[in-house]
Amino acid sequence: MSENPPHPPSPPGHASPHPPSDLASPVEDQRQLILALIGICAVVMLVALDSTIVGTTLPRVVAELGGMPLYAWVGTGYLLASAIVIPIFGRLGDLFGRKYFILVSLGLVSLGSVLCGISQSMPQLIAARTLQGVGGGMMIATAFAAPADLFPDAMRRVRWQALISTSFAVASGIGPLLGGAITEAFGWRAAFFVSPVMGVVAFVMLWRYFPPLKPRHDTPPRIDWLGGALLALAVGTPMAALELGFSTDPRPVLGLAFLAVAVVSVFLLVRYERRLEQPMFPLRVLERRESRLLNVVGVMTGAVMFILIYYGPLLLQVEVGLSPTQAGMILAPLVACIPIGSVINGRLFPRQSQPQRLMVFGALLLAVGCLGVMFLERGSSMAFAVVSFGLAGVGMGFIIPNLTLFMQMIAERRDVGVASALIQTMRTLGSAVGTALVGLIIARTSVNTGIEAGMVMAIVFCAVMMVLSQRIKMKNVRR
Repeated sequence: MSENPPHPPSPPGHASPHPPSDLASPVEDQRQLILALIGICAVVMLVALDSTIVGTTLPRVVAELGGMPLYAWVGTGYLLASAIVIPIFGRLGDLFGRKYFILVSLGLVSLGSVLCGISQSMPQLIAARTLQGVGGGMMIATAFAAPADLFPDAMRRVRWQALISTSFAVASGIGPLLGGAITEAFGWRAAFFVSPVMGVVAFVMLWRYFPPLKPRHDTPPRIDWLGGALLALAVGTPMAALELGFSTDPRPVLGLAFLAVAVVSVFLLVRYERRLEQPMFPLRVLERRESRLLNVVGVMTGAVMFILIYYGPLLLQVEVGLSPTQAGMILAPLVACIPIGSVINGRLFPRQSQPQRLMVFGALLLAVGCLGVMFLERGSSMAFAVVSFGLAGVGMGFIIPNLTLFMQMIAERRDVGVASALIQTMRTLGSAVGTALVGLIIARTSVNTGIEAGMVMAIVFCAVMMVLSQRIKMKNVRR
């Protein structure tokens, strides 16, 4: 990983069959390269399990520990901590290398999980989950940028990105089922010891096979502490406003106060970072119109995805009249089809002179799937429901990996980590926006009205994503 200038682009659709030397992988041993990537996949799976496995255990946790008013904070603490540290450690990875940050994140997540498993009160559990959120944010910031270190050539990287997307999607689908099964068999505390076991496996794989790549800089890297604090406020306060001010138990004054802090933080961050040689958030990452459009699409992708994941089961149980088990089986294709779309995307990508068309196609499939979900009602064909959720999953498979890949292609080599982290942060913010808006509508009206509004919102977002994706002019070059 270096700060060499990008290689001159090839004519659209005519990438050279042999990448230039500055785009060759830093790992020549193919066995080590594959094992290092498997280690990254294990980290990504751990992130997904860590964030999803707790959902099915919480009712048992609250029943034993009490503290029902603190129920939402178990998720809120994790989400806030994760969102705040993602962009910060994305940048630190660019400055100092990623390997040891990934290893530290594995230790934090494993420690936090053990502390969750031995918690004796809800405040202890919330504190442990917040610690896990810090580790999870570090993982996301470093793991999703690591393939760019191993595969500087985007034409090779896109196929491996499909494997990472597959790992994340599969683990996200398994997490709730695994959490429920372990809780039923061994109790809720046992569910929290899955992450440490996987963490040990990932730690050994990465310690042994992932190269300790050190970025080269013209001047010694320095940490921009004030920029980091302002960035944390700029990212964390909007999330806090959504979760604490405009959620199902709204506190508008508190929410508006957080939003005011967010606006001031962004203003100060932009003014301050412009003056620094090594800012925590280099504004050049957003100089190009394409990068700004990608982040807007990222927000909408997160919103649509989590509207389907969070409120799809509610729709199936309330509107269609299915049992929780049946609803879970119908919803499974949503997650299971994401890797299918990712693999197809990886195959088609090298053949596209304008690969942004793949995102347009993905948004179209996602819109068709959401439209099908919106029309589900009592008596609807189960095959129709499966196809609708499956189409939505395939569509997301065309969008999610390309968001990260395009940001990495647009960014300078020295900014790959912060660019990757930014798109992950925007997806996280979008997921909070989508779930909060639908939850607020449900709280003010009814479940039926809220779910219907959520599906309409998702379809509108998909339409906007199609328009914006078409305007993201990309050329298929080796970058």
